[in-house]
Amino acid sequence: MSAWYEVSNINDVPSPSVLVYPDRIDFNLQMMIDQAGDVRKLRPHVKTHKLPQVVRMKLSHGITKFKTSTIAEAEMVAIEGGPDVMLAYQPVGPNVPRLIKLIQTYPQTRFAALVDCVDCLDVIAAAAVAANISVPLFVDLNVGMDRSGIVPGDEAFDLFMRIASLDGVEAAGLHAYDGHVHDSDPNALEAKIQAAFAPVWRLKESIENAGMSAGTMVVSGTPTSFSMAHRHDVEVGAGTSVLWDTGQPKISPDLNFQNAAVLISRVISHPTPNRICVDLGHKAVASEFDHPRVTFLGLDNASAVMHSEEHLVLEVDDAQAYPVGTVLYGLPRHVCPTMALHQQAWCVREGRAVETWPITARARCLTI
Repeated sequence: MSAWYEVSNINDVPSPSVLVYPDRIDFNLQMMIDQAGDVRKLRPHVKTHKLPQVVRMKLSHGITKFKTSTIAEAEMVAIEGGPDVMLAYQPVGPNVPRLIKLIQTYPQTRFAALVDCVDCLDVIAAAAVAANISVPLFVDLNVGMDRSGIVPGDEAFDLFMRIASLDGVEAAGLHAYDGHVHDSDPNALEAKIQAAFAPVWRLKESIENAGMSAGTMVVSGTPTSFSMAHRHDVEVGAGTSVLWDTGQPKISPDLNFQNAAVLISRVISHPTPNRICVDLGHKAVASEFDHPRVTFLGLDNASAVMHSEEHLVLEVDDAQAYPVGTVLYGLPRHVCPTMALHQQAWCVREGRAVETWPITARARCLTI
């Protein structure tokens, strides 16, 4: 009996390629809803898959809120009829007029963006007034990752109030991404969450004490999402759980999602008696982490010894056991940037690769 990932017509699929399995994506989407407790709490990030077909699958499950990182991702969701899209990024430079045009071009979709400084806020507000539109804005909060955002406190309070006071923008809420917060121990994870978010809850309370609504609270990455979802006043932004990978289970062992994206490669050379070279270079699998960047299924004893643009060299017990042309299936360590490296994904149904799905939002620009 074939393994779940094996494709009967693999000779039709060139390598390197990425395969996606819709039945497993459906399983993961339903598990996300079940674990969140309410589909309205979900605002899953589309950067993981970048596929309009998966946007449609989310909509069919009742997911109506989406998180994106680029104008292209936001436009892709709007094209598919997504009604509520957050651009989880502070627009600067030409991206400000692009955001304005996005809002004008897709009036059926509510778009929002992030800000963490007054200068950016004022530019967006002025552009919106000139276009005679209103842009919902979230204050982006830094809860310890130190990548973007403003520390929850007086300055963040003032920024929120300034959004509420200006024409052309509206105070939509607070956004806090906690990508640095993870722990395989649930109790330790909960303690880290409470420490990171205590200032956020205080900021929310301060805004409400001033007679304002703090709006929507959008929080979390995948590791913290289902703990955070138990709060009544938040939306969670898990994204990796849609396709899963081998990196997430190491930090979130209790989240039993199914791998729904698989890489294929082929043996292209036997450089030494105990080494094989496969066609899975930096251009085909995300390489920002140390090895193993891909875990080959059924090849447990292989170890990576060299990685370059088009080649991955593996140490094995006996290279001759893997003739040139042998197909290898592997799971990426980090699926989100891996998907962005491929122009298309092969859709696998009932053990056959039946069609290709262009990975639309890997592009930086669709039409806007």
